[in-house]
Amino acid sequence: MIADGAPEVAILIVTHNEADDLSACFEHLADQTHRPLSVVVVDCASTDGSLRVARSMQLAEVPITVVDAGVNLGFAGGMNEALSHTTAPFVLTLNADVHLTPSFVATLLARARDPAEHVAAVTGRLLRFPGPRGEQRIDACGMRLVASWRHLDREAGALDRGQLDTAEEVFGATGAAALFARRALDDVRFPAALFPDDPRSADAPTGSASGPVFDPDFFTFREDAELCLRLQARGWRTIYEPAARALHRRTNLPSRRRAMSPVINYHGVKNRYLLRIYHQRLGNLFRTLAPTLIRDLMVIGYVLLRERSSLPAFTWLWRRRHLLRARRQFVQQRRTASIEHWFHNQAMPLPPTRSQTPHEGAT
Repeated sequence: MIADGAPEVAILIVTHNEADDLSACFEHLADQTHRPLSVVVVDCASTDGSLRVARSMQLAEVPITVVDAGVNLGFAGGMNEALSHTTAPFVLTLNADVHLTPSFVATLLARARDPAEHVAAVTGRLLRFPGPRGEQRIDACGMRLVASWRHLDREAGALDRGQLDTAEEVFGATGAAALFARRALDDVRFPAALFPDDPRSADAPTGSASGPVFDPDFFTFREDAELCLRLQARGWRTIYEPAARALHRRTNLPSRRRAMSPVINYHGVKNRYLLRIYHQRLGNLFRTLAPTLIRDLMVIGYVLLRERSSLPAFTWLWRRRHLLRARRQFVQQRRTASIEHWFHNQAMPLPPTRSQTPHEGAT
């Protein structure tokens, strides 16, 4: 039960030098038709005034909590910190460079409320900011998993022609703008003891399972896909709802890899293998062996020949192999459902009563 007037949804934003985006982001939050809401902003050692801008933001009848993390926790660590500052039963992870349409939260929430559907997350139709010629391209219509263990945003970069206009069940939701049910996130939390280097683990009681939701060692890149894999392995569902629309000014794209920070690229390489350490099994290994091996050879060859700054990723994985094995054991022991079908299916249809536009009356 939710106390009268208590926010049913908390919007979680992690900032690191996002000052230029925050004002517009909050303007679109002010237009949300769903109330009550709360907002939690965690600033990760910004140097551009993001913390000051966040503290200056005001939304009518919307409580805003601003947390100065003091260090750069990355998206994963920042989201864990934000989650610790709210008890709302639903949380919307949101990038500062996303502009939500007024009904975005209400539309996703209408999909997520039914506990019988075992819905962990609902994601909308994210579009990129119009190009120089006014063309509208898709950013993400949910996430898909392919046989090389890449997770891709559906229709990313394609011209928006109205495709994928039906609600479907999908593998996962991009962390840029996704609504998660708190009960699902609590169900897949890691034990704090498996993260001895995480400062938040020191505050957890001995033997506590109230550890991180997002794996803080991912820092950035793939942390949302890894969470979605844990949710899928526990039988939770993710729904794509095209009626919820937003604009996303995405800057980190595979095609721009050479222009990205070496630190970001390092985490991208490390996290490819970290994700598989937790979730790859003999059953899906044999089904995905050829495309995975080809992709691995491409990644390793690229790192050796053109991106040697990412070589420490392999050293990091080796030195932590015993701890990572313990985390894998935790994930695998709690597995109640298969993920294998998602390597070959982009989406699955919903039952007729759930594939319709969310019912009227959503607040």
